[in-house]
Amino acid sequence: MKRIALIHDWLTGMRGGEKVLEVLADIFPRADIFTLVHVPGQVSPAIERHRIITSPIQKIPNAGKIYRQLLPLLPAAMETLNFRGYDLLISTSHCVAKNARPPAGVPHWSYMHTPMRYIWDQYDQYFGPGRASWPVRATMAAVRPYLQRWDLKTVPRVTHFLANSENVRGRIQRLYHRDAQVIYPPVDYEFFAAEPLLQGQEKSDFYLVVSALAPYKQIDLALDACRTLGKKLVIIGDGQENRRLRLRAGPDVEFLGWRSGNELRDYYRRAQGLLFPGEEDFGIVPLEAMAAGCSVLALGKGGALETVVHGETGFFFQDPSVESLCNAIQQNEKVPLDIIKMRKRAEQFSRARCEAAFRALFVEYRDEMS
Repeated sequence: MKRIALIHDWLTGMRGGEKVLEVLADIFPRADIFTLVHVPGQVSPAIERHRIITSPIQKIPNAGKIYRQLLPLLPAAMETLNFRGYDLLISTSHCVAKNARPPAGVPHWSYMHTPMRYIWDQYDQYFGPGRASWPVRATMAAVRPYLQRWDLKTVPRVTHFLANSENVRGRIQRLYHRDAQVIYPPVDYEFFAAEPLLQGQEKSDFYLVVSALAPYKQIDLALDACRTLGKKLVIIGDGQENRRLRLRAGPDVEFLGWRSGNELRDYYRRAQGLLFPGEEDFGIVPLEAMAAGCSVLALGKGGALETVVHGETGFFFQDPSVESLCNAIQQNEKVPLDIIKMRKRAEQFSRARCEAAFRALFVEYRDEMS
């Protein structure tokens, strides 16, 4: 029997990356999971039932909340994980999991949500003026060159690259000079498409944001556009930008934190539209919204270009400005969209299709599959 190690940056909540890990965890039920830090109970039972091995970061007090602040330590922490005795490594990475050190001769497949955005494309959105305190900015300015060199130096540790989108495939080619096979992340189509709204049924009076409250998500744009047009905004999510955004928001903005799947589906179904103002690596949220019959108003860049169909499942706005997003909101209210077309588009990215793609890729390990 071959031993398989699944490697993930951290297990502190269920977002898009964890849903990909969940598919792999179901395919390989006896695999061990390695991660920097694990907060028990914050990921799905499908992940929690595996043996989970953590790095020394786990021993730091309150590590589950402050791990992002430990970015300069994460490369060394990842390299402490020992994969001796394993026959296959599969990492799912947007930070340092891709840099796991495999034993000699052991294949390492790395599924990339993105090369580390904190040090590459979106550095300024995390550590630019107004985004972080001056000590943090000074520290990151000092360590960024080291992190970039280390990230590039460890590329040969990966035998095969996988990418969550053509968008990320392009980043891998540009930064690492390697090609990647695209396997789209899974959307829980069957769940979010259950009991859809009937065509023409009355919607509620709010627009919706479903997002981690992180700097690159550009939630400010949604706040400002809704304020300009006098629209109510509901925000589902949490993150390091929570306090700042609450201070900036007006009285017509409601912050709900994370919500259960049933509640989230209900909000999708009732919303006038989903606002998706950031440039995403891929983005599962727009597909959840479309499956539930909710149009998507997305920045016309990044992964959204591979999921949203302009004029059929939503509308693109072409530059990250309040005026451009306002125009998309107004267009959304003038042009009714077909819910059936939204659902058919979302179905193309179902969990079943994602799982089938992974099974075809790892067919030589079928004896270890469920």
